[in-house]
Amino acid sequence: MKQVMIKLIENIAKFGLDKLERALLFGLGLVIVLALATGSVQMSAKWVSFLFRWMHVISGVMWIGLLWYFNFVQIPSMPKIPDEQKPAIGKVIAPAALFWFRWAALSTVVTGLILLSLNGIGYAIEALLLGYFKGGSATFIGVGMWLGLIMAFNVWNIIWPNQQKALGLVEATDDEKKAAARIAMLTSRFNTMFSIPMLYFMVAAQNLP
Repeated sequence: MKQVMIKLIENIAKFGLDKLERALLFGLGLVIVLALATGSVQMSAKWVSFLFRWMHVISGVMWIGLLWYFNFVQIPSMPKIPDEQKPAIGKVIAPAALFWFRWAALSTVVTGLILLSLNGIGYAIEALLLGYFKGGSATFIGVGMWLGLIMAFNVWNIIWPNQQKALGLVEATDDEKKAAARIAMLTSRFNTMFSIPMLYFMVAAQNLP
């Protein structure tokens, strides 16, 4: 089975799978073919709502995946990296990761708000008001949404501006860079803490009565 899978990957790679853009296009094409073949594409309001939920999930996976990459991998690993190798992280990897990180956060918020509006103005207002604390779907989605909005605010208004200073993308003194790096790190830790209950309530909204 392993050899068969390797052979399949090698054959697909002949079409340019080594390029990320083509892998993404192939993935999109594959989902379209499979969705049509299985009859899961339906021209209805329910399907449109599902489509935005799918895009919301994809955006969220990118966002939280990078958040956890920073906190589980990059930040703890930095002290172990020799000083002469650190510029590769600060000048190449971190800026690229932060690009996808912040735009994935925005995409998650936008698709989430569109999804919320598609469920009706009444439900949207109820969710914004945390379901009037009655429990159930509106309360759960409301709690998850507010946690996510706070996290997204932190990404764009605290983490990104301070990372720009810390990485030398904007002019700053050495002391300012050091202070900015600590603020960005602590805010990233705060968002990691918030991500745990946020994900709980987002899943609860779909699975608990």
